Amino acid sequence: MEKNPILPIIYFLYPARRILYFALFVTVLVAVLCSAEVSPPILSNISLFGAQPAVAQQRVVIGDVWQKIYQQLPDLPKENTYKAKEGGKVATDNTLVGRIIRYHIYTKGRAPNFRLDWKLTLADYLGANEIMYDYSYPGKDNLTTNPFDGDRAAVKKLTRSQRAALVEALANAFTGKS
Repeated sequence: MEKNPILPIIYFLYPARRILYFALFVTVLVAVLCSAEVSPPILSNISLFGAQPAVAQQRVVIGDVWQKIYQQLPDLPKENTYKAKEGGKVATDNTLVGRIIRYHIYTKGRAPNFRLDWKLTLADYLGANEIMYDYSYPGKDNLTTNPFDGDRAAVKKLTRSQRAALVEALANAFTGKS
């Protein structure tokens, strides 16, 4: 039997052909990607505060919002009789609404400009949505007494219309409508 001299060349060409096809594919892919028009991503102006046009964006200082809420709704309980761990004085700036805002934004990570999210937060306080934990509640670390139980009781005492007004005021404060 005679050996065919072409067979070793054919076996050598199969891997070379694969490499050639792969190189051609990469070249075409790079050419397509380089020729594509670059545009900003669709979600570029979505943040924690939701999608907003650049003209309407404004900075909202969370520490000031609770004061505006109490100006609009003076009948809301302040629940600010807790003593600070440092100094032992009454922390009058640590209010129920301030803690609700911090729980909503920092503990739960909810958007502050949507009414539904505020309703979910109040539902947490009422025990109708997600479970709240006292060890992660705002004020636990800087007040001598954890305000968790007192705040839940205060929210439960609010009437339906007071809760609706609170949700409206909070959403408006973060959307700039107040």
